[in-house]
Amino acid sequence: MSELDIELVCVSKAYGAISVVRDIDLQVPKGEFVSVLGPSGCGKTTTLNMIAGFNQPSRGDIKIRGRSQVNVPPERRNIGLVFQNYALFPHMTVAENVAFGLKMKCTPKVEIASIVEKSLRGVHLEKLADRYPKALSGGQQQRVALARALAPRPSVLLLDEPLSNLDLKLRESMRGELKDIQRELEMTFVYVTHDQEEAMAMSDRIVVMSNGVIAQQGTPEALYRHPVSTFVADFIGRSNIIGVQRMVKGPGGCAVSLTGSDVTLRVAVAPSHATPRYAVIRPEDVLLLAGTPLVAQENLNVLEGQLDRVTNLGASLELSIQIASGLSLCAAVRSSEAGILPATGRPIRLGVDPSAVTLLNE
Repeated sequence: MSELDIELVCVSKAYGAISVVRDIDLQVPKGEFVSVLGPSGCGKTTTLNMIAGFNQPSRGDIKIRGRSQVNVPPERRNIGLVFQNYALFPHMTVAENVAFGLKMKCTPKVEIASIVEKSLRGVHLEKLADRYPKALSGGQQQRVALARALAPRPSVLLLDEPLSNLDLKLRESMRGELKDIQRELEMTFVYVTHDQEEAMAMSDRIVVMSNGVIAQQGTPEALYRHPVSTFVADFIGRSNIIGVQRMVKGPGGCAVSLTGSDVTLRVAVAPSHATPRYAVIRPEDVLLLAGTPLVAQENLNVLEGQLDRVTNLGASLELSIQIASGLSLCAAVRSSEAGILPATGRPIRLGVDPSAVTLLNE
């Protein structure tokens, strides 16, 4: 049997002349939590629907555990589905909702009660088996939908933005619960979302889509620290993306001049290609130098600027600093550093480690 639970081979989907998904190759090993991330209209839900069997690819092959699924109807693919609106049956109790898929698979009645009980216990709802969906909170409904999808023990679970209707606190709580359940069951999860925080918090691997193609895929850490394009850098977290007009290579990396200014940055890793078009710096990598010993500043890019704005985000402060005419940097610092900030409109000194600057060509 294949070690891959899901494999997409050069999969495309078009509606007439409109191409929605183009030549996607994707491999998902057994037991991996993969998030397909991207903005609205990027093709992520279409890709999920093709894996589920609701849409047929215009070209390419979709395999589940090594077997082609192109002509296999959804009900015979042995996959579980959790939707954004949960799709619970309002006239059925929690237990009856969870049992529904088992009955459709003609599971013996003597086994259904035991499986339902175990499934509800797994999502901490065993005491609510006799309630109807309208008597449940949003988070409880979400867990019922999850239990219903998991009860028939599918080989793969597909989730289409299942947390988007929950409030922030509940979403954060459910992230942890979903990951715990996935890890305990060692089941393959494919999770579609436009929320990069969700993807970062839960995934073993993230697949970033843009305009119907895979822009980049990798671990959350790899995508955050080593984006291959400004689209990925901007979509995964926040970034300062600054134009580059000139690059000079040296033995210890390179130096780049920023567009429209006389600001030069040293960069630890020189790109192999010609002069890059952009320099990318994460806001948390922009350091305040007030009170920092001069010896500690020697290896940093030291920038002089003017503090334009401070936004209090609770645990952190977001600073907007003008370092040249028409050129601003965003910095994220701890709220505890508020005491060393100058007043808005006053000069401020910043430091950026050369290793924190990423150079990109697109």
